[in-house]
Amino acid sequence: MYSYIARRLAFGALTVIGVSITVFVIMRILPGDPLVAIFGPEGYSKLSEVERANYMRELGLSDPLWVQYLAWVKEIAAGNFGHSFFRSESVADMILRRGPLTAEIAILSVILSWLVGIPVAIVSALRPNTFADSAARFASILFLAVPGFWVGMLIVLALLFWFGYRAPMTGVSLFSDPLANFELVVGPAVVLGLGQAAYIARMGRSSLLEVVREDYVRTARAKGLNSKLVIALHALPNALLPVITLSGVLMGLVLAGSVPVERAFATPGLGYAMFTAVSERDVFVMQNLVFLYAVVFVGLNILIDLTIAFLDPRIRLR
Repeated sequence: MYSYIARRLAFGALTVIGVSITVFVIMRILPGDPLVAIFGPEGYSKLSEVERANYMRELGLSDPLWVQYLAWVKEIAAGNFGHSFFRSESVADMILRRGPLTAEIAILSVILSWLVGIPVAIVSALRPNTFADSAARFASILFLAVPGFWVGMLIVLALLFWFGYRAPMTGVSLFSDPLANFELVVGPAVVLGLGQAAYIARMGRSSLLEVVREDYVRTARAKGLNSKLVIALHALPNALLPVITLSGVLMGLVLAGSVPVERAFATPGLGYAMFTAVSERDVFVMQNLVFLYAVVFVGLNILIDLTIAFLDPRIRLR
């Protein structure tokens, strides 16, 4: 088990290093000049060559690429993610201020996806080719096909025009005002959670259909065990292993999907900050947020792998 953990951590570290290099290179080859983003086309045209060179040097963008990369890695190791081009706060402060909202959205969406997806999968798998199964598959395909940000905008407009309700526009801590905080995160969490629930329902249905045909399930039924106990104690735990693995992958969809969904709900989380940074071409904010998302995604997948290895000894013995 310890060797398996060491291998997963080593692969995770290599992945993070590769992601950091990829993110850094892409940020540097994107078209456009950071000074144009800062001063605008008109202001940029008024700068002399000396002033442009001085500003680029102050930003650390005039050094060779390998020097810039090592400086960035050193800042990350020190917990200093640099500063935004347009705001006085550092990227680290932005993450600490906005990160909890995005984390709450992600956690609530995962919980909701399981609460909705697993019962739908069970009903659909135990009653194949019935009306309930057809309705479940239709709903799953529908939520897979419909973009989350579009659903979010519909919800915002419906609440605004029908009920005159509008969620708070400023970030509120969970501990300072739980109700206002819940109003901020519930909309994005529902949209992202329903999208994940569609994946989980389809995966859970396929996995459970395979498991209920296994010999040990038929043996348990032949011994006279209650059908519900057979499903709950024998079939479902093994059928959930692929679903747990899928949940780790879906966390990537939550991180990526939080950008347009938070924008649709005007939720001041990291997704909204990413959207703003991209529209303003704020290189340092984009670079550090993408890297942070990648690290979180890699860490969650390592955690999922270790969880599966703990639940299924066959994996850690390979």
